[in-house]
Amino acid sequence: MDWKLELIVIPVADVDAAKDFYSTLLGFEVQMDVQLNPQRRVIRLLPPGSQCAIVIGDGLSDLAPGAARGMHLMVTDIVTAAEQLRSNGIVVQGPYHFVDGAQADGIHPSREPFNSFLDFADPDGNVWVVQEVPDS
Repeated sequence: MDWKLELIVIPVADVDAAKDFYSTLLGFEVQMDVQLNPQRRVIRLLPPGSQCAIVIGDGLSDLAPGAARGMHLMVTDIVTAAEQLRSNGIVVQGPYHFVDGAQADGIHPSREPFNSFLDFADPDGNVWVVQEVPDS
């Protein structure tokens, strides 16, 4: 039996601002934007190249806006990803990598697979990690 991760709820305060950030600045595809009732709005967004979507909206989670941490977006080129984010006005922390368990500045010197990262936050403070993975 397959167990597929399909959807992650991201808690936000301003749904329209979050929708604009994820769709316009990050290029996530808006798959759905539905007002179910006055208290519940659901927006499903799909990152480019991903099969797992995120959902933002009203009345979806008990988590405080900005409480989500550590969701990973995978890219094949961390330098290009950092440039793209920065060119869209997104503040990026990194790139960085790890040596003997300690964080070090910059991409991994030999581009060791799975060992170059950067972080950024959405307008609510939800923190995302971008990780470089081998081109498959």
